[in-house]
Amino acid sequence: MLELRQLSKSYNGRPVLANLSWHFKAGEFVSIMGDSGVGKSTLLNLIAGLDTPDANGEAPIVIDGIPMSGLDDDAATRLRRARMGFIFQAFHVLPHLTLLQNVALPLLLNGLPTARAAEMLDAVGLAGREHDFPHQISGGQMQRVAIARALVHRPALVLADEPTGNLDPDTADAILTLLQREIKATGACAIMVTHSQLAAKKTDKILLLSQTGLQETTIVNPFAQ
Repeated sequence: MLELRQLSKSYNGRPVLANLSWHFKAGEFVSIMGDSGVGKSTLLNLIAGLDTPDANGEAPIVIDGIPMSGLDDDAATRLRRARMGFIFQAFHVLPHLTLLQNVALPLLLNGLPTARAAEMLDAVGLAGREHDFPHQISGGQMQRVAIARALVHRPALVLADEPTGNLDPDTADAILTLLQREIKATGACAIMVTHSQLAAKKTDKILLLSQTGLQETTIVNPFAQ
């Protein structure tokens, strides 16, 4: 579903990611762990097309057989809108829209019926808050709105940057269960960056990102946060 081929990224001559290669399969829920500053969020931004990889003569990011490097800005935007759901660490919930309108936005942009927006708000525990605005809810609740919005249009690729970072343990577990259920129901591929080993334990596969690349790993201490 998603292929990374010798993906590299540098800032001001300093390499952040170097020659990264991996194949992510449809229907797979993968977590990526690693030290702070190793490039986990950068990797998600590159996959989403929000940042540009270093040129190396190859097609470093291929989604459903489509090289991202071959798309112009409009085509990349259309692909991102229709095929991806991104859960940002900073939420990016729009303050002038109600919670329901925020969640319904991907449906509207893709010309889809909006009834599922209310269903997804209910699924993340925010039924009855449809007409509230972001300033009326907590940070943890805004995170849940962002998660509902990322999943509402049933994207083929879900990218999640610390999706449980602002949630209490019980809510985090419920949200991860929702992610699991949506991924299996739609056959989507989901990639989650997390520092929480408890969160990573809920995924199908755990990858460790380091200066040497990506490698599959296992939980060492399941009680570590």
